[in-house]
Amino acid sequence: MTDQLSNGYISPHFHLEVPDGDEKLRRVCAHCRFIDYVNPKIVAGSVVTKGDRILLCRRAIEPRKGYWTLPAGFMEEDETVEEAARREAREEACAEIRIGQLLAVYSVPRIAQVQVMFRAHLESDFAAGPESLEVDLFDWKDIPWSELAFPTVVWALTQFSEIRNEVAFAPFTNPPATERLTR
Repeated sequence: MTDQLSNGYISPHFHLEVPDGDEKLRRVCAHCRFIDYVNPKIVAGSVVTKGDRILLCRRAIEPRKGYWTLPAGFMEEDETVEEAARREAREEACAEIRIGQLLAVYSVPRIAQVQVMFRAHLESDFAAGPESLEVDLFDWKDIPWSELAFPTVVWALTQFSEIRNEVAFAPFTNPPATERLTR
């Protein structure tokens, strides 16, 4: 956390207090009473398919460098979650995708994230982008399960397999009994 505010003002006057009407300790500017709310980050991504195969990216960056993941990453300001998911597919897999139905929303409070995952269809060729060592399409039986980067990747793939042929379904959330992984 820095003392740089979104409006460009830098204040040395921040201190911790519980603002009126709040319950949490927050950074508050003694000069202007600005409350520096620190909120979870939103991750947008997709289970991208071409036919029966699933697109996975081997991470070229930490955390979990060298492990496989779905194309996903942090939203930017002025993006919808769908735009963010498409951008992440372009950045990580040099791929154009068509976003389908919302697959899942995962809460990961331990790392202050909300992850929004979609079903998507691969609309182009693909190649490793700067954040990927390699990118490939996998048949279900060939997914490198022991080399997946994050629990949410396992959840998304497993839940996707449950609805793979469904036209409509209710989006998923964190699987039961996974709180020890998220808190």
